[in-house]
Amino acid sequence: MRILGIDPGLQTTGFGVIDVDGHRLAYVASGTIRTTGIALGDLPGRLKLLFDGISEVASRYQPDTSAVEIVFVNVNPQSTLLLGQARGAALTALVNAGLPVAEYTALQMKKAMTGHGRAAKSQIQEMVRRLLQLPGLPGTDAADALGLAITHAHAGAAMTKMAEVTQLQRRQHAVYKGGRVY
Repeated sequence: MRILGIDPGLQTTGFGVIDVDGHRLAYVASGTIRTTGIALGDLPGRLKLLFDGISEVASRYQPDTSAVEIVFVNVNPQSTLLLGQARGAALTALVNAGLPVAEYTALQMKKAMTGHGRAAKSQIQEMVRRLLQLPGLPGTDAADALGLAITHAHAGAAMTKMAEVTQLQRRQHAVYKGGRVY
């Protein structure tokens, strides 16, 4: 199975592609999509660049599934709204490519990668390097995206097995006004 991980950001979106064969993980590709060449005030242009970039990555590497980071509210509401729009462009590109999308929080990914949810970026980079046997450290955004793909490689299989035994239920304590589950 081939998994595409996406770490959404308005200025820099990380992507990482891995192959999974049982418990064996293999690095395929990673990188970033940068919108810094487009004027800060041109939000639609930046979102189009993200959509096109993720669509190109999906077309080039032909993943079977994808994993995207869930964004939480930050201190600055305007930044959160902009990041949410970048995430929406990423989700739309993945769904447009016909990919199923799994979603994980940064805390879930960090806990899966390092054993604790407050891991530093450097710790994620090092664990990704070790797990995928890379010769050097990937960039921080690409490492987060690869970490999401690795998390899905491990958690996705467990979730599928649990779903075969019993119907998975939504967590009611995390529902915001009957909306999205986080």
